Amino acid sequence: MLKLLFLLFPVSQLVFAQTAEPVVSKVYKWSDAQVIKRPKGEARPILEGTTPHFKLFKVHATTVNPKSRMRDSEYTQENEELLIVKEGVLTVTVEGKTKELKPGGIALIMSGDKRSVVNNTDTPVTYYVFQLNSVAPLDIERGKSAGGSLLLNWDETEFKGHDKGGRRNFFDRPTSMSKRFEMHVTTLTGNWMSHPAHRHPAAEILLLVNSQEGETDSQAKETIDGVWHDSKVGDIIFLNSNVPHGLQNTSKGSCTYFAFQFE
Repeated sequence: MLKLLFLLFPVSQLVFAQTAEPVVSKVYKWSDAQVIKRPKGEARPILEGTTPHFKLFKVHATTVNPKSRMRDSEYTQENEELLIVKEGVLTVTVEGKTKELKPGGIALIMSGDKRSVVNNTDTPVTYYVFQLNSVAPLDIERGKSAGGSLLLNWDETEFKGHDKGGRRNFFDRPTSMSKRFEMHVTTLTGNWMSHPAHRHPAAEILLLVNSQEGETDSQAKETIDGVWHDSKVGDIIFLNSNVPHGLQNTSKGSCTYFAFQFE
């Protein structure tokens, strides 16, 4: 029987099926991430597991040395990827389209698209990588029909003020791995909560950043299922489907964070 299983399924799939665990709703602190030295930079694994919508949900951060690249050539993969630049300027090419992404810039890369990532500058560049592989079947045509891969800088989005601060909309669309993937940036001024504690079917990720408008120290606390957790710049907050949650600014000034949902 064991021999038959190995014939039916690759070893990697068997191992994944045995070891993959649901991602826990919590604050994943930048300061706790293990730093793994690479010949051309550093890697920081942050989280990896499953969610109700994804058989693989993985987040890591990569730092690339000056005038260097982690991979020597273009590559493709089944996983859909979202890159968010933390520090430095990253040159990303997807299906022949190239853009220099500054801090806060993003690359949403559809499954199967050719991509390359290069640091052409004289200083290191650090960026987050979110990898998604859905439980539902891959739908490449759905991603293409919605506009395909997207490269977008922070300053290409419009800031819209409101009574608690403001918001930047990045995208809200289907992708190759999601029926709906929505991402925006919220800025809170004062001791505001973004919303009262609430829940929704879509899982959600929050990433605290310093905005490009003079912020120096975004800090917040997040209530997750009734328990408060501190968070600061660089931390990632994962909120699973239907988990009660809410974020409050605890900075001396304003607090800014990426927020995205997927299903």
